Formats: sequence, structure tokens, C-alpha cells
Amino acid sequence: MAALTGLEPVVSAAAKPPARPRWWRGLVFLFAAAYFLIPLGASLWYTIHNPATGVSFSAYGELLTAEGFTRSLLMSLSLAAATIVLVLLLALPAMLAVRLFAPRLRPVMEVLCTLPLVVPPITFVAGLTTSLRDGADILAPTPFWGTLIAIQDPGLPVVLVLAYVVLVLPFVYRSLDAGLRTMDVRTLVEAARNLGASWPHVLLRVVVPNLRSALASASFLTLALVLGEYTVASLLGYEPFAVWIVTVSGSKGQLSVAVSILSLLLIWALLLAVSTVFSGRKKS
Repeated sequence: MAALTGLEPVVSAAAKPPARPRWWRGLVFLFAAAYFLIPLGASLWYTIHNPATGVSFSAYGELLTAEGFTRSLLMSLSLAAATIVLVLLLALPAMLAVRLFAPRLRPVMEVLCTLPLVVPPITFVAGLTTSLRDGADILAPTPFWGTLIAIQDPGLPVVLVLAYVVLVLPFVYRSLDAGLRTMDVRTLVEAARNLGASWPHVLLRVVVPNLRSALASASFLTLALVLGEYTVASLLGYEPFAVWIVTVSGSKGQLSVAVSILSLLLIWALLLAVSTVFSGRKKS
């Protein structure tokens, strides 16, 4: 036994694999950084350099006084917030109900939620426009149509919120499904119900705290899609932030690129803020 014990360090040292150089990781990071930063740097140089006057930040100064900038930005942020709230209120309870009471319907729900991925946006807008036009004649006498007309607001188009909910549903479903797979939903819900918790309490105090990362991912994807969506809003005749950028780009090139850079930084800041909020709640 003593001889074998003395050989253990030798065997472990011989079995240890040789250290491999990690210079390739830095090379990959360098290429990735160049891939993202060089186009951004070129865009920034285009907005601040003028061959006639030299370096000038006048394009960014025009943003504060540009017509429609504040209105379109507030509209996009409002649409993003409303879409996040509505799609989470629809998707999360439905996914929990299927997992708890009808697990055989999970493939059906997955197909329905991911179906918007195979429908081109132009086809989706054409069908939506036809439905709104024909639905006005059929649903006009009903209270539903009157309610839909009453809640319409030029600063927050309800029809765009409903359209964006359909567009982001596949990404929200995948994020929530990945989060639900990491937890034993049935055991948590049954334990909470046996202790006397109501269903709203179970949803808000038991399930949601365990889905912080999934909810954050779903909110990230929804925010990015709504702020950058152009086809649906343009064809329906609305002018959120993305449509306003394209409209301005036809007359003021530097201003449009400056707005694009600003919107990119704004999205990064919003995503960082949401990530910080979720991380802070998780630590507390």
C-alpha cells in the first residue's frame, strides 16, 4: 500500500494533459470586435466629418430640434412597453396551463407560437389590412368594434401592439420555454397550492421569481424587434422611430446615420438597464 501511495503523484502528474496555448481566443475576440466596431466607427466618422468644414457635431445637435424625432421615439418606446406587457400576460399563463393540465397540447402550442416565423411580414400586413377592412362591416354593430375604436390613440396605435405581439410570440415562447425547462413547475405549484396560495399568488410570487432570466430575454428580444420594425408600421401608415429614420434618410443622410447610432446606443442602454434591474432583484 505504501508503494502504491507513493506512485499516486507520479501517475496524476503523468495523466495531466499539457497546457494548450490560448492565443486563439484573443484572436477570435479581436476579429469579433473589428467586425462590430469598424462599421460603427465608419458611421460615426461619416456623421461628424465634412470635407468642407472638417469635424463637426452639428448632425447630433439637429436631433433635438428635428421634426418628429421625440414623437416617433416616444411612440416606439410606448409600443415596446405595451407589447412586452401584453405578450407576457398572454404567453406565460397559457404555457403554465398547458404544462400543468394539458401536457399533450405542448406540440400544438409550440407550432402555433412559432408559426409567425414562416409568414413573411408583407403577407402578414396584407392579411391584417384585409381583416381590418372587411371586419369593419361585420363587427361595426358589436361592442367589441366600438371598444377597439375608442381605445385607438395616435400616440399608441393598438393595432400595432397586436401585430407586434404576433411577431414577437415565437421569440417569447422560446425564451419562456427554456426557462420553464430549468425548473420543476409542477412541484413548485403543488407545494404553493398545498400551503394555501391562490393562483395569482403562485404566478407572481413562485413562478415569476424563478423565471427572471427568461423574462429578461423575452423583454430584450421584444424591445429590439419593436424598436427596429419597419415593414408593418410603414404599410399600416404609422411613423414610429424606425419609419421616421427611413423618412429622414431621404433628405438628410448625416442626420439619419446619427439617429441610427443614437438608437443603437439607446437600445444598449435600455437592455443594460433591464439587465441591471433583474440582476439586482435576483441578488436581493
